[in-house]
Amino acid sequence: AMAGGPGGGGSSEPPMISLLSVGLPVIAEGRVRNYVFLGVRLHVAPNHNLAPLRLKEPYLRDALVKAAHRTPFTVAGDYSRLDPAAVNRVLTAAATSLLGRGVITRVEVVSQLPRRRVRPPAA
Repeated sequence: AMAGGPGGGGSSEPPMISLLSVGLPVIAEGRVRNYVFLGVRLHVAPNHNLAPLRLKEPYLRDALVKAAHRTPFTVAGDYSRLDPAAVNRVLTAAATSLLGRGVITRVEVVSQLPRRRVRPPAA
C-alpha cells in the first residue's frame, strides 16, 4: 500500500525517462572551451511500459554525447550554455531510432550547469 507514495494511489506525474548530469562539450574555434552538464527529461506516451524503455537510457545518453562531439550544441558567444533546440532534435531522433516512433512525446531540457564560468569572446 505504501508503494504508491503519499496520497495513496498511483503517481500523478506523467511517465518519463530522466537523463541527469550528461556532460557535453562547448566547442568554439576548434577548441573545447567548457563543459555543460545537462538534465533532460524524455516524456513517454501514456500507453508505453517504462521498465523496458529505461533500459535504453544508456544508449540515449551515448547518442547525445556522440552527437555533441560531432556537431557541438554551442550557443554563439556564450560558453556557459547549450542550444536546447539542438539537444531536442538529437534526442528526438535518437529516441525514434532506439525506442520507436511515437514513444517519446516531448524532450525537455530541465537544467544546464556549466563546469566553470567562462567569459564570452571579445567582440
